[in-house]
Amino acid sequence: MSRIFLDTNFFIYLIEGASPRSPRARYLLRAFSARGDEVFTSVMSLGEVLVTPLAKGDFALAHQYRRLFRSPGITVLPFIEQAAEAFARLRIGGAVKPPDAIQLATAATAGCDLFLTNDERLQGTVVPGIHFITSFEKAPI
Repeated sequence: MSRIFLDTNFFIYLIEGASPRSPRARYLLRAFSARGDEVFTSVMSLGEVLVTPLAKGDFALAHQYRRLFRSPGITVLPFIEQAAEAFARLRIGGAVKPPDAIQLATAATAGCDLFLTNDERLQGTVVPGIHFITSFEKAPI
């Protein structure tokens, strides 16, 4: 059993299904469930996925996202005070953008084993509290 943090783009692939990465996202979610992995994301991911549907007035799509984030098996983590220092350390030098630093700091504070993202800028970043940061395609599942 692993503690897995899913970055925002994972949820877009799941719900909108237009990406060639969508089948892989669905496969991974089923595999995590079958293995008994704990799946996490942050409240920031919810905010990010809601931008486009709300801007377009697509309230049905916004509802789909909200329902997914409330589903059993996905824990939505808040950005808490303990994550602030991890955030600050990631921001030193400006290599990691603020939204990414929030995601990484939240995952690190939760003690996630694996952080999955397709943001190539984050892959290979060393973050105390996260064992591996990799893409969905390279996920060791």
